Amino acid sequence: MSWSMASEHLQLLIAGYVLGDLDSDEAAEFEQLLIDHPAIAEEVDRMQKALELSSGSPEVNPPTHLRSAILAAQERPLAAPEAASRPVRRSLRWSQVLNVAAAVLIVALGINNYQLRQALQTSQTETERLATLVYSLQATKAGNAASATVAIDPNRLEAVLTVRNLPPLPPGQVYALWTVVKQNAPVTTDSKSAILTDVFTVDAEGKMSQSIAVPTVFRSANLVSTVAVTIEDATAPQKHEGKPVLMAKVQN
Repeated sequence: MSWSMASEHLQLLIAGYVLGDLDSDEAAEFEQLLIDHPAIAEEVDRMQKALELSSGSPEVNPPTHLRSAILAAQERPLAAPEAASRPVRRSLRWSQVLNVAAAVLIVALGINNYQLRQALQTSQTETERLATLVYSLQATKAGNAASATVAIDPNRLEAVLTVRNLPPLPPGQVYALWTVVKQNAPVTTDSKSAILTDVFTVDAEGKMSQSIAVPTVFRSANLVSTVAVTIEDATAPQKHEGKPVLMAKVQN
């Protein structure tokens, strides 16, 4: 009998072989066809490779249920042990062959999509971790033990301001936290290129810790040149008349 790669019966046998669903008679027939027509092996290899599309990204393992499905399809023997006791297998409809190919591709694409989601999530997590900004402010005068830390989450534009050893101020004065930006930064600032970020006081021990909001320039940290603390008039801290008592220069 003359065989063609377009033969419906041959395609049915190939589909059954890939799924391990041939009975003993069909398995014997298919093995003989492989011997007589070696080109058939290329078609088998093409379909089997669809099950292996996910092997290119070993860093991300597929979900257990998908991996099990692939391994089960690949490792199933050519003819099941009970095949000899079964009657001759009824012919598959052509639509079932298409379903076989579709199922193989769905499994492979499902794994690839899973890998893409995992890679994207990993990338986003890494970006957020690296985007965390921490500024350590030191006293501008020698011998002053005061310091402050500003830990900023640029994604939420929130920060935790922690201050140590700043002397309490008399009534009518407050400490002001400033974000100083580089020249020509596309934001509104005062005459000193600064944005009033927060106003605070300290306790009797010179300590303070609180959550604050920060300006959007921290989403582009290369716009920030300095973070500083000054002493200002409590009624008009925005005038920015004091000199820095704490400061951190930003290294970009």
